[in-house]
Parts: sequence; structure tokens; C-alpha cells
Amino acid sequence: MPGAAVLTWIAAAVATLYPCAASAIAGVTWTATAVLLVSVAGARASSRRRIHGRRAGSLWCTAVALGMVAAAVASTHVALASPAAREAQERVPVGRSVEAEVLVTGKVERRGAAEWAFDAVALSLETGEHAPSGAGAVAVSVVLADSDRDVLPELDVGARVRLAGVADRPFAGDRAALVLRASTTPVVIRPPTGILAVASDLRSGLVAAVSGLPDPGRALIPGLAVGDTRLVTEELETAMTKSSLSHLTAVSGANCALVVGVAYLLGAALGLRRGARTMLALAALGGFVVLVTPEPSVVRAGVMAAVAMLAVLLGRSGIGLAVLSLAVVSLLALDPWLSISLGFALSVVATGSLLVLAPPLAAGLARVLPAPLALILSVPIAAQIACGPLLVLVQPTIPLYGVLANVLAAPAAPVATIVGLLACLSPMIPLLQSGLAALAWIPAAWIAAVAETASALPAAEAPWIGGIGGLLTLAAAGAAVWVLVAVRPRRRGALRALRLTSGLALALTLGIVSGTTALRTLAGPLTLPGAWDVIACDIGQGDAVLVRSAGSVALVDTGPDPVALGACLDRVGVNRIDLLVLTHFDIDHTGGVDAVVGRVGTVIHGPLDGASAARVRSALVTGGADVQEVHQGTSGRLGDATWRTLWPRRNSPAFPPGNDASVVLDVHGAGIPSVLLLGDLSAAPQRALVDDGVLSDSYDLVKVAHHGSADQHVPLYDDVDAAAALITVGQGNRHGHPREDILRALAATGTAVARTDEDGLVALWLDDDRLRIFRDGGRAAPERPVGGAR
Repeated sequence: MPGAAVLTWIAAAVATLYPCAASAIAGVTWTATAVLLVSVAGARASSRRRIHGRRAGSLWCTAVALGMVAAAVASTHVALASPAAREAQERVPVGRSVEAEVLVTGKVERRGAAEWAFDAVALSLETGEHAPSGAGAVAVSVVLADSDRDVLPELDVGARVRLAGVADRPFAGDRAALVLRASTTPVVIRPPTGILAVASDLRSGLVAAVSGLPDPGRALIPGLAVGDTRLVTEELETAMTKSSLSHLTAVSGANCALVVGVAYLLGAALGLRRGARTMLALAALGGFVVLVTPEPSVVRAGVMAAVAMLAVLLGRSGIGLAVLSLAVVSLLALDPWLSISLGFALSVVATGSLLVLAPPLAAGLARVLPAPLALILSVPIAAQIACGPLLVLVQPTIPLYGVLANVLAAPAAPVATIVGLLACLSPMIPLLQSGLAALAWIPAAWIAAVAETASALPAAEAPWIGGIGGLLTLAAAGAAVWVLVAVRPRRRGALRALRLTSGLALALTLGIVSGTTALRTLAGPLTLPGAWDVIACDIGQGDAVLVRSAGSVALVDTGPDPVALGACLDRVGVNRIDLLVLTHFDIDHTGGVDAVVGRVGTVIHGPLDGASAARVRSALVTGGADVQEVHQGTSGRLGDATWRTLWPRRNSPAFPPGNDASVVLDVHGAGIPSVLLLGDLSAAPQRALVDDGVLSDSYDLVKVAHHGSADQHVPLYDDVDAAAALITVGQGNRHGHPREDILRALAATGTAVARTDEDGLVALWLDDDRLRIFRDGGRAAPERPVGGAR
């Protein structure tokens, strides 16, 4: 059965990542299924083998056939959905303004520091042109700015919403055919109805009931009880993640299993038979899924909880693993887009770890610890071993106190969940609801305190290798730890060799990771040219550019991720930022600001554009920075260099806050390249910048605007006559940056191009009259003359 699950998973993932191949995959898998079934039928008719052999072969063939059928169903599902998605993408190209009416199908969730997003189905899409028939009913993802947070409680599952926005492309494999970035506040034209309305009212009632309780405990109660995370702040979410308690901020399989278990015990107390108790437990689970919103992630958690319940009832982990595999096969066949969902993968491996890894770990730990303590520790250790390799794909760190934090928080979680759920279900008696909410606050506050304490301890997170390499090395280390703990020591034989090999593998892995970490932190500066003047950090789709003069350092934007920015600063050896420039407040330019709060002297920024911008500014002020808004004409010193702001114009109605009001910085100084940093300006403000006559005659280095988008005023790049152009862009980004037009324009002027998606970290510096370029990706760069030698 696990083989069938793996087969289905691979087919579903390939089909969703490459929809154009879905039809071919479906044809191949349906054909293979038919051939397999015909072969089995023929073999049964002619076989004279022993009954046991026939039975074993039949079981294997059944599992393979099931996997093939599920793979065929999943790929067929994608193939049938692809035409509508392609039609919507052709009708609504990237950057097109659109009026949409959508039906909300998923709860609103935070996306970074300044955005919120929810899944929906577009019932109509209007682009100012006549929409062809069948234009609606496509899956979309709606992204809202933080300034629209007041309307978030109304955007509940089942609501019909009208909004205006700008179309964008989803990432490969996303369920959504389009991403709609709202440009105006959404308007609810019809709230949820029926049972969805009842569930919405219950959730809102619980949020209101905890409103008077102290933070941060109150923020966790709705999440623990009904999966409503609207009160969870970014700071609390970060603390929960660093302490490996993020699964307690929202509904997970553990919550669902708890509801099922309580319902089952209640049925036993009422004297019901096993079948009736099971039906009661499943009915409670169904009601809980509706209450916490029947979105894919919650349905997934519910199925995993049902699997765990069946495994416990059967008392056999092997059967539990088979049932888990069957659940995976069924879910992927019905919803193949789950195959690339990290949440789905974490649910599967976490449930599998409880069934397979935890029992031997408990037995192994019991050899040196009391049995109850060994049992308690085995569950979080098994979960860390199973889930850790997947989590480093998102954030290449390991929470060192995660096991301890989970042990301390574990007793409080079920109490907060059950009492909070009872509070949610008792709105008809306000006094009782308030009392239950207050009782739920006690364990919730304990969980929050554990998270904040663990995340604030020294070395709360250990750096790890990122990407696939990090996944493989951590998986190898986890497997080695499991073998050393779970496999009983023997003096001789294969098990002894296995333990010895595991010990050597663990030591080798830790040595490699420690060495890599040292190169990126303590020894990081040794891997870079010591004479660097400008560095573009490799932080994905965003900007983070360092400029250094006479020991003083400026950082222009922070990128989208504080972890990535922190890793870059550690490697470069920068601990203090003398000047922080926030060109504008989009998430890809300010999302990493937490990495430098408390380490900045002066901050300059463009016009504020909402509550999220105000919060970023407030955090920097609280951290001790001198913060000021700047406009065209502001200047200052950075070491021996002088910086000037060439844009934005003061109070210009033509260029409102955002990309087109980005701060454009000019840096000149003895011994460093002359630098022009264009933020995210589009063609219109670039043209106005040229018309203002504030640009120097030429520059050594220009940072291409907006990650190399197509919306450029090419004559500007001709005018600045730069020796090199820097493009800060994420590898495989969904926007198609940088565009070929701007690359051809730069090539036509003889400008050398360095881009972080291909070159990784890029360092530039002057060597006499030549601009040298270091590309961390290893590609050699020719020397480029600058100034009069060009």
C-alpha cells in the first residue's frame, strides 16, 4: 500500500507541475492499468501455483492496480481542469486590471508581514472587454494588502465577494488558475448561508468572547479550538515556528483526533456499541470539519485524524500504515494539487511517524529512561525526524528546543482545544461562554509562554543547509539517530554493522553541516572578495543590496525573508547597518526587516502606503533607529561617499505610494563605483526621472528597476551608460523576470549583466579603473572598464 501511495503521489505531482503532460500521463496510466488487469486475469486462469503464493501475488497486484487507477484518476482530473485554467490565463494576462465576483472557498491566512490571501472560485471575470462564455468558475487566489484587514472577518467561507484587482500568475502546480491582487477593498455582496453561516457565526462569536483576555494567550484560543488564526500576530507566529509549535496555531490532525477521541469516549460512557461509537465519532469529526471550514487543509487533517483513530482501534501499526496509504491514495485522486502541498506532506509524514517511528523509539529510550518519560519523548522526536527534512525547504534552520517545547506544551493543548471548542458551541449562554473562554486562556497562555521563552533562548535555532541538499542531509541524520536509539545494541551481526554505519553517517553529516554553516557565518567573509564595495544578496525574488564605503555600510531594502537576509549578513560579516534605505513597502522589499531591527542607525524611506508600512516604521523606531521619510533632493554621507535621493517627487499625485514612488538612490564616492539604484520604478516614472535632469552623466553600476520587468524606459539605461547592471531576481519566479527586452537592451549598450537568480550572491568593487564582478555561482566575469576608460 505505501508503494501505491508513492506511485499516485508521483503521478499527481508531475501532472500538476506540468499540466500540458497530464493528458499523456492519464493515457499511459489508464493503459498500464488495463494491461495489468488483463495480465492478472490471464495468470489466474493458467496458474497452478500454491494458494498462498497466489494470495500474496494477488495482494501485490491489487496494490499496484489501485495505485495505477488513482494515478490515472488524478492526472485525468488535472487534464480536465487545465483547459479552463489556460482560457482564463489567456483572457486575463499578467498585469491586466480585472473586476471579479468570487465565492470564498478557503479561510483568510496571513502571507508575510503585509499581505493576506484566501482561495476562491471566480464566478465572473471582467476585463473591460466582452468575456466569452464559460469565463467563470475557475479557481483563483485573492491577495489583499494589510490595509484591508478590517474586512477580513467578513470574508468567510461561502461568502460572495466583489473586488477589483490586478491579475498575476500562480506558481507552478498551484490549484489556482489566477492570482488576483486586490487594488480596492473587497465588498461582500452575500454572506455565507445555511450551515456555513452557522459555522461562521460560531467562529466569530468565539473571537469576540476572547477579545477582553490578555495577549498573547487569547490569540491562540480560536486557532486551537476552531482554526481561526486572525488574532495571531506575526511576532507570535514567529515564536511558535522557532519553538516547533506552529502546529498549535491552527487546526491539525491532532485537533481532529482529539475531537474524535472525546466523541468516542462519550459514546462508550453512554453504553453504545463499537459500531455506534465509531459512527458518533465520525459524525463529530464531520461537524468539526464544517465548523473550522471545509477547506482542503482541514479536510486533509480530518482524514489523517480518522486514520489515526482506526489505527488505535485496530492496535496494529502495520494496518494503520496501510490505511494511511489508502487515505493518501484517495485524497490525491480527488485533489491532485495536494501532491505539492507542504502541509499535506507534513500531515502524512507526521502521522506515519506516529505509526512507525514512535513505538521503536519509545522502546529504545525506555532502556535508559523511565517508560512513561520515554513514551512522552518518543512522539515529538519521531515528528522532528519525519517533518524536519521538509521544513528546512522553507526555512533552513532547526529549532533546538523543539522537543522540549512540545513536551511542555503537550498537556495544555488538548485542554485549550476542548474548553475553547465548548466555549465556541455555547453562544446562547454568554456568561458560560465567557467563563469557558477564560478557562481556555490559561492553557493557551502557557503554550504562548513556552513558545516565547523557547524562541528567546540562546541559539534557539541552528542553521542548516537549504534546499534539496538540506532535506537529504537532515533525513540522513534523522535516520541515523532513529537507528542508534531504536535498534537494540548487539555485539555482532548485521544490526551492529547498521548501528556503526549510522553513527559514522551521523558524524559525517554533522561535520558537513557544521563546516558549511561555518563558511556561511564565522568564516563567511573569507569566501568573498575582501575589497567588495557593493553586494547583492541572493534572497530570492526581492531586493537586498549592500553598499560599503570606508567601513560604513548601507542596506537598500531587506528582501522578503528575514532568515535569508540574516544568512547573507552573517556571511558577509555585517553586524551593523549605518543606513537602511526602504525604497517602498512591498513585501519583497521590507519582509526581511526583522533581521535588522535593533542593528540600524539611520533609516530613510519613501511615502507610507498603509498600516503595514506604519508597523515596519514603528518596529525600526522601537529598535532605536532614526527614521525619516525622504523625497527628491535629500542627501547624506556614507563613509567617504555621498548619497542623494533622486526620486520620488514630493506629494506627486501622478505617482502615488508604491512601486512608482520608490526611493531612487545615487551613491558616489572616492574608491567605490558610482551606483544608481532604481527601486521598482516602472517606465513612466523612469521617463519623468530623466526629464527632471537629476541623473549623473554616467554610472559604473545600475540596479535594474523592478527585477528586470518589461515595463522599462530603455533610454534611461542608454543615458546612464553603466559598465554593469545588477538584476536582483528570484530563481524560477512566476513573473518571468528578467524579461528578454531589457536584457537585449543592456546587451546592446555593452553593459555586463549580473543577476542573482543565475549568479547567486554578486559582489562588485573597483580595482584601479576597472569594475570587477564576483559571482558566487562560480561563473567567471570579465573585467569591465569604468569612467573615462570605458
